[in-house]
Amino acid sequence: MPVLKKLDNEFLIYEETELSVLVAVRKTDQSKIKKYWKSKDKAKEEQLISGFPFIQTEEQDSLKIDFETEKEYEIVNLKKFD
Repeated sequence: MPVLKKLDNEFLIYEETELSVLVAVRKTDQSKIKKYWKSKDKAKEEQLISGFPFIQTEEQDSLKIDFETEKEYEIVNLKKFD
């Protein structure tokens, strides 16, 4: 039996360098980031993108995506987290 994968909720992890936080950005919004960096006139391109911050959990002492608080982040401050 094949495994069915839901593709609607895939996220990529970026580091917001100004705030020093990790941010989960929808994979479908990655095209906006690529378009911004390929543009020669960055002032005309959309400079904000929505994402979810990572928060520290007390019970497991690990990071998780906080889906309750969606914020806007500047694309220029986002760096792909490997």
